[in-house]
Amino acid sequence: MHTVRFLLLATCMLAGAAHADPVPASKLAYVGHWQGQDMEITLHKDGKLLYKRNKPKFKADLTLDVSGFDGNDFYAGVGPFRSTFVVSKPPSRVGKAWTMTVDGVELTKQAQ
Repeated sequence: MHTVRFLLLATCMLAGAAHADPVPASKLAYVGHWQGQDMEITLHKDGKLLYKRNKPKFKADLTLDVSGFDGNDFYAGVGPFRSTFVVSKPPSRVGKAWTMTVDGVELTKQAQ
């Protein structure tokens, strides 16, 4: 999966400008800067996605376009070079904090 995300970036750069789909109103809770262990995701309303991973054997710092949502999951990338971000726990409020789980990593929404 990590190799796919790296290839996604390279393909997006070579393919030129792909256009992000705006985040639908029903998914606006996903918008914001999310941080967890070894992962950061920033999703903008216009569909731009900033994705960072910092694991010992894998590092990524990508800017991608969201191409759509399917249930709780969302896709980013171009054509066959898109990656699915599996959301096993959609954004929800826990006390004063917002959390969600993406690709098995629990993320907390950071104040903007």
